[in-house]
Amino acid sequence: MSDWITIAIPKGRILEESVELFGKIGIDCRELLSDSRKLIFENPDLKLRYMIVRATDVPTYVEYGSADLGIVGKDTLMEQCKDVYEPLDLKFGYCRMMVAEPAAMAKIDDPACWSHIRIATKYPHVTESYFAAKGVQVEIIKLYGSIELAPLVGLSDRIVDLVSTGETMRQNGLVEVETIAEITTRLIVNRASLKTKNKRISAIIEDLEQQLASC
Repeated sequence: MSDWITIAIPKGRILEESVELFGKIGIDCRELLSDSRKLIFENPDLKLRYMIVRATDVPTYVEYGSADLGIVGKDTLMEQCKDVYEPLDLKFGYCRMMVAEPAAMAKIDDPACWSHIRIATKYPHVTESYFAAKGVQVEIIKLYGSIELAPLVGLSDRIVDLVSTGETMRQNGLVEVETIAEITTRLIVNRASLKTKNKRISAIIEDLEQQLASC
């Protein structure tokens, strides 16, 4: 099965939009949206295999060659710094990675005066790099969920997290202070696969490029 292409896709919104995008270039993978608990789906006619994995694991499967292609958010790529090729911005899953703090603090706060701050985040690497470039010392507390809770209970002064509509932040009394990056979903490729399966992978990339350009 060395001539097959394996694609790693995370569950959730990215999965749904990926299936829709692939369908537009003639790759029918609607089976991935079924209620099945299968983690691997195969399309023998197209010689394609799909792996359903956690979003944070997609770059690892691609870097080590267990998947030839992967669909993943730019935030995950920024945090993990894996050795993968990133040929395409797929233009969906838009959100912002930002610094936020309690609204009361924001009224008297000046980010230009920050010297040492404590931040809770799921993105310690990105956070440390961002503030190091600004010359700000940062104490990082890594959390895995409900980041907005940290300033409310005194665990941290501020947070670094993803924001889409900002509604969750507003309901918890937080406001955006600085934007670190704008995030979208990306296509990534295993570097060895790009050489050994160049014709097939290049064709998928080109078809996706054309479809994205027509939108």
